[in-house]
Parts: sequence; C-alpha cells; structure tokens
Amino acid sequence: MAVYTELTKSDISEFLNSYKIGDLITFEGIIEGVENSNFKLITSKNNFILTIFEKRVDLKDLPFFIKLMNHLYKKNIKCPCPIIDIDGNYIKEIKDKPSVIVSYVQGKWIKSIKNIHCEQLGQNLAKMHLASNDFKLSRYNSMGMNEWSSLFSNFNSERKSQYNEIYDIIKKELIFLKKEWPKDLPSGVIHADLFQDNVFFENDIFSGIIDFYFACNDFYAYELAICLNAWCFERDQSFNITKARLILNNYQKERPLIKKEKEYFPILSRGAALRFLLTRLNDLIFHPKDAKVNPKNPVEYLKILQFHQKIKSISEYGLDN
Repeated sequence: MAVYTELTKSDISEFLNSYKIGDLITFEGIIEGVENSNFKLITSKNNFILTIFEKRVDLKDLPFFIKLMNHLYKKNIKCPCPIIDIDGNYIKEIKDKPSVIVSYVQGKWIKSIKNIHCEQLGQNLAKMHLASNDFKLSRYNSMGMNEWSSLFSNFNSERKSQYNEIYDIIKKELIFLKKEWPKDLPSGVIHADLFQDNVFFENDIFSGIIDFYFACNDFYAYELAICLNAWCFERDQSFNITKARLILNNYQKERPLIKKEKEYFPILSRGAALRFLLTRLNDLIFHPKDAKVNPKNPVEYLKILQFHQKIKSISEYGLDN
C-alpha cells in the first residue's frame, strides 16, 4: 500500500455519495507498500479501504481481482469484501483513475515475526489455495518467470556502473532458471505478494489477507517459496529454519506437497527471490520523485537469492519427511 494520488475530505465525501456505506467521518492515507494509493475510510457505518490503482495494475484485470475476493470471502477465507455502489458497480473512477472500496480487515500487519505467525500463515495459505480451486477465472502472471528477462531489459542500461555486479548475477540466474524452471506442477490462483504488510493479525491471531492486486495463476509451491523469502529471513538476511519449518509443515497439514513440488522447491525459491530483486531494482531506478513512499532495498533479495543458490533439497528449509 502507498499514497501517490492526493485526496481531500471533500473528494472522498462526494465519491461516497454513490455508495450506501455511510457518511465520511475521517480518512487517512496508508503509506506502506509501493504500488497503489490506499486510504482508510471511517464512515458513520463502518471502516473501509479505498484503493486507487496507479502503476502495474491493468484496468482489464480489475474484474478478476473483484470476483476473486468475492469468491474467497464467500468461502470463509478471511479477506476484504468488495463494496458495490448503488448502480451495481464495483469499479469506479476518482481523480480520473480506477478505484475500488473494500471492507476493512481488522488487525494489523506485524513488524516482528514470531513462530506463531508463521504457523498460522502456512495453514491459512493452504486453505486459500484450496478455496480457489474452483474459481473459474484465470489471470496470466505478468510478474512471472516468462516476464523476468523483459523486466530486466527495462532497466539494465540505467545506472549501470552502480549495479554492474548485481546485473552480472541476474544475467546468469536468468539463464539458469529458464533452463531449470518446472513445466508442470499443481497450480491455480495465488496471491503472489504475501509479504508481512499483506497479512493481518489481531492479538497474534490471524485475521486476514489483503491486497490481492497481484493475484494470478501460477504454481502453488511458487507462492510458498515467496512466503519463505518474505517471512523466514532476518534483518541480516540470515535464514530462520524454525520459521520456515512452521510455514511448510503447517501448509502441508491442509494441502500436502507432491514429490515433484518438493524436488523443485529450491528452484522455485531462487525464482521467487529473483522476481523481487528485479522489481525492487526497477522501482528504485524509476522511483517517482513526488511519491510519498520509499522504495525497498533490492540488495536484501540479492542476499536471499545467493542463499538459495546453495540449497539442494527442500529438507534444508525444514520440511519434515
């Protein structure tokens, strides 16, 4: 989440006239994140989140995200519920940009990850994957493996002298992953961005998953690898095998991994690390000067990638046999 588009109380109050969610009492911009503009709205009826789509979200993908959240919400997955306006629309424009309002998920994201959080994350991630099994729509992963080379070419001529060493590592890794990437693993709709700020807890109890605007179809085990990267490395990028064990083994209680998923897990983990190394570099190099959000450090994911390059088996991540 972030704030790129400025809104006044008058702007939002006028916008809410076409909804039946009460009168605006107050609002605040949400700074965390790097993609869209987000505001917490407090109305006379409840709390809500207004999201304005800014960067990588394609307008044609919005119905997919809306229907996915509705689908998961109806299956008792803890996530936002999209709000419809008086004319039957979920997607509306504000400041000439597409936007949606969704229900507010109680709780907050945790800055200090504990074992209890990892345990619940693994279990609820598997439940989400199972709940999306019968979702009829699909969306191509625009940040998936097939797009990494073009993303890299988008910025590899910018500030080259500053990033020469990183660029050389990326080039070699792209060649390796293109050759080794699996072709056929269990797949379906994944969230694709399950970092700490997209998972909420209330008194250390899981309360919901938010921000589905990277959701797409890909390997379930790839999403599990994204989660290990985001949740199991400490501030110095050292790997916490206890946290990884809790995520992996609690995921398996709901959805057991097949043999092939386990075999390819180190490859998927390398790919997950490279994906965020690429997007963080891209965001750093092309960071808007007026954006009220700081780009994230890409070097963190370089170190994570280098860790995965030494791993040979999923057992080294803590998976029980």
